[in-house]
Amino acid sequence: MTPGFLTADLGLPHGFFTREGGVSTGAYASLNCSLSGQDDPEAVRRNRAACAGVLGAEAVLGLVQVHGVAVADARPGWTDAARPTADALVTNLPGQAIGVLTADCAPVLFADRRAGVIGAAHAGWRGAVAGVLEATIAAMEGLGAARKDIEAVVGPCIGQASYEVGPDLRDAVLAQSAEASRFFAPGRREDRWQFDLAGYCQARLAAAGLARAEALFQDTLALEEKFFSHRRRTLAGGGPLGHQLSAIAIPLAGPG
Repeated sequence: MTPGFLTADLGLPHGFFTREGGVSTGAYASLNCSLSGQDDPEAVRRNRAACAGVLGAEAVLGLVQVHGVAVADARPGWTDAARPTADALVTNLPGQAIGVLTADCAPVLFADRRAGVIGAAHAGWRGAVAGVLEATIAAMEGLGAARKDIEAVVGPCIGQASYEVGPDLRDAVLAQSAEASRFFAPGRREDRWQFDLAGYCQARLAAAGLARAEALFQDTLALEEKFFSHRRRTLAGGGPLGHQLSAIAIPLAGPG
């Protein structure tokens, strides 16, 4: 099997993996990488191992994600059964791969190739508003990164045309900055808006003073053959849900 993935110019091994090229079946077909769902654990193990292989690593360290702002420092010895509870992780260890799971939320990969420090963050709207991206940058600085050298890319997430939101989300975003109104377009229904999550995350990264902040603008809900989507599952009435992995690694030889 060959995992499907997207890349950006981060200068280090990485992949925004799609749902394609795995061994899971049914609603989880085929590259489901979630450790907490009801998929066959052996299929998930094989899927994650295949993703790690793409990155030249033995495994991808992950998290129990809770839509917060906590950042973990990834170290060897973690197990799939005893993962830290956090929504981002960082490392400066050669040979280490780290990643986050998403199914509409925004995965963000970070790299300071000069310092040899990487990060990965899970940014739903709550985490993004609360500051998980800025917390990841600060944790990378704690490992020797310089924000003027950090590059970040927002991976596939629910697109603005697919993301109808209510006043609770809009009010929370605008409470921080009225300028964020540019990320809301009129909705199709009264008292509803279409929110640009990827653009919002990209803007927060740029405001943090990074060397580069980009977004892939791939809509996970609209591209059903390519991505898992929590909202698509909800609109269909529920059922099983897979998650795609976004991961980055530092090569054993160093960042180069």
